[in-house]
Order: sequence, then structure tokens, then C-alpha cells
Amino acid sequence: MVLRKEMFDLPQGVLYLDGNSLGPLPKAAQARVSGMIADEWGQMLIRGWNDAGWMAQPARIGDKVGRLIGAPEGSVVMGDTLSIKVYQAVASALKMRPGRKVILSDTGNFPTDLYMVQGLINTLDQGFELKTVAPEDVGDAIDDQIAAVMLTEVDYRTGRKHDMKAITEIAHANGAVMIWDLAHSTGAVPVDLAASNCEMAVGCTYKYLNGGPGAPAFIYVRPDLAGDVQPALAGWLGHDAPFDFDPDYRPAGGIERMRVGTPPIIQLAALEAAMEVWEGVDMADVRKASVALQEVFIREVEARVPALTLASPRDAAQRGSQVSFKFEQGYAAMQALIARGVIGDFRAPDIMRFGFTPLYIDEADVMAAVEHIETVMRDKLWDDPQYRTRSRVT
Repeated sequence: MVLRKEMFDLPQGVLYLDGNSLGPLPKAAQARVSGMIADEWGQMLIRGWNDAGWMAQPARIGDKVGRLIGAPEGSVVMGDTLSIKVYQAVASALKMRPGRKVILSDTGNFPTDLYMVQGLINTLDQGFELKTVAPEDVGDAIDDQIAAVMLTEVDYRTGRKHDMKAITEIAHANGAVMIWDLAHSTGAVPVDLAASNCEMAVGCTYKYLNGGPGAPAFIYVRPDLAGDVQPALAGWLGHDAPFDFDPDYRPAGGIERMRVGTPPIIQLAALEAAMEVWEGVDMADVRKASVALQEVFIREVEARVPALTLASPRDAAQRGSQVSFKFEQGYAAMQALIARGVIGDFRAPDIMRFGFTPLYIDEADVMAAVEHIETVMRDKLWDDPQYRTRSRVT
């Protein structure tokens, strides 16, 4: 049993199906942040770096995250944003394959990953190239010209899921470095980085891990490589002895060298408390419960709301922990649902996304959400000018 609804501060009258974008507030996080601000920052002041163990948080919490993604202890560190971690991983990968000039990704990847690679290529100005192909064509596109393969395991729009082990094996057979973005995987599906043998992985913690808006990202480096990988962003906390204030950079040993700037202690406090929700939870049980909820949702929506077209893979083994439907007026329809207390989200051009997190969603919630979806679509409640005006965040 993985349902832990009592551990979350969920608003009354809301059916929250958007944990794939921003997880809800764990009650422990609220208390932990308040205590940290008052007792640590407030009373310890700068002594908190030592007395409250602030400087050790990125590695300590990294190990907690690592447990959920099959990463050995000491191979994951927290800090910065996912965009920064993508940049670090790809830049390091290119140094590992001198002479190769192509970074391969797919057209379903989250745009910021592609933007960061494009920016890196422009900065280096050494003839590197970003090549993108359809998700289903990735395996065939990997050859001995590829320096690094960078993919998001679970597609942010449709939930389509790559075969991590199979693609990593193809990358390695062709001498390429494999980088996985686990933004929609961590806390949603079982991940075994050690078994996959990939070189690096990155991910965020504000979705299924419920770390809060802007919660820090993480980076994983395979242990046998962590002492040799060359970080492109040589920040002071990635230095071997940051408080020696040496004017020349000397990378720290192991995963610590992938740290960059001062860690966001308040956000890390919230995340560390949020990780308490996962104590004793087996990701295989989470996956089983998530798939069961998704299957009910798909069956009921397709039977009762024919105007919506399934955009996610029908085979549960090929999708993550979200279900997406297509509808031409998807933005307006989602706004009408949100007005009724069913919170999902919209992704252009026509995707209505619904996330299924069995820590706080059960079958009764799914059935209630379907009732609202049926009403909104049957009665065309979405066809109202107030629901058509785009907000900055969709």
C-alpha cells in the first residue's frame, strides 16, 4: 500500500492530477522550513553552515534521491537547476569523446534540454552539432559519429517511455556517452541507473518528489567516472578545497566536483522533509498502483468522453505516470476543469495532461475527475471566453 494522502496538505475540494508538473506540499516540509528559518538561519546565523550541516545537504539528500533511481551511494549530488545540470552533463560528455562532434536527442525532448545544448554548441564554437530524430528512430540514428546521446526517459507531453537499458546498450556499442534526463521518471517509475550502465543522469525534484517550486536538481555520474569527469562549470563548491580560496581550480574528488554554487538551503530543507514521504516505499509498488489508476482513467474517459483522443501510448509498459489526451480546444477545456477543482495542465498545441501519483491519488479521485471531465465536455463548458485567455503558465 503506497497511499499516504495524510502526509500532504491538499486543498479541500481539489482533485490534483498535476503532480507530474509540481508536487503538492508535504506537511513535513512546511514544518521543516519554518523550523529551519527560525531555529537555524534565525538563531545560528552563519554558524548554520557547520552547526546545522548545511554544507553536507547536497550529498546527503543526493543519496536519498539516489535510492529511488538505482544509484550507488555517493554518486548523486543536489544543486542548481535542471538546465544547469544538463549543460554540465553534455559539456563533460563532449570532453570524454574528443574528435566526435554530434549530440543526438529526439524531437520529443523537453525544449530546455535542447536549448542548453544549442547554447553550449554556440559557446564552444568548435563545429559541434545537435541532431534530433523522432523518438522511435533514436536507436537507428546512433552511430560512431555520435559523441553523446541525451534523452528524457519519459516524454513530457505524452508520457511515452524510452527503453533505458536498450538505448544505453546501443549508445555504448557505438562508443557514445549516454545521458538520461529523469525529470518525469524520478518518483514515478522504477529506475536502475547502475543496471543501465549509463554515464550520467540529471533530474528535477519539484515534480514527483514534491520538493516545491524551484526545488534543486540533481546530477548522477557513474562512480568509475566521477573522479575523472571534467566539469565545464568550475564553481567554487566543486573545488577540492573551496575554503582555501585557491585562485586556480582543482576539482574535488568524485561527485562533489559537479557542485557549482552555494546550495539553496531553504529549498533543500523542504526537499529533505519531502523525502520522508518515500521512507519504506518501494518504487515497484508505486508503479503498480500508478498503472492501475491510469488504466481506470483511460477506460472511463474513452467510454464517456469520445471527443478526447488518447495521445499517450496505450501499452502501460511504454508510458510513464501520466496520461495525455488530445483536444483541439485543450487549453480552454483544462481551464474549465481547473475551475471545477480538477487540476491538470495543458501543453501546446493540443495536449491535456493528467498525472497519477498514488501517494495521494486513489481510484475514487480518478472516478470523480472523470465525472467532471465528462460534464465539461458534454455540456461544452469550455466554450466560454474566460477560459480561452492564455495565462503566462499553462
